[in-house]
Amino acid sequence: MNWASWTTLGVFAGTGGVRTEEVGVVSGDLTVHTTWTEEQAEVAVQYSGASDWFTLAGSPVPCSSEEASRDLHQRVVEAVRDGGGATVPVPHAVE
Repeated sequence: MNWASWTTLGVFAGTGGVRTEEVGVVSGDLTVHTTWTEEQAEVAVQYSGASDWFTLAGSPVPCSSEEASRDLHQRVVEAVRDGGGATVPVPHAVE
């Protein structure tokens, strides 16, 4: 089984924050985490320093490779910084 994970700390969500499955919109200083396992990537966020993780709306998404998962993670970090109720980018844009 192949897998990889990426974590970026201290990502300040732009105006409008990001949408999560569990609690709706979150904003502020967030940590972004992406886990890739062979065919899909799962993306979660948490308030930096907290213990609870929230699934970013749109996760999981199909993701064909470890390299594609790294690119997806970076795109998610940028989307979080942009805010506006950000979600995981659409799958066709990451493969």
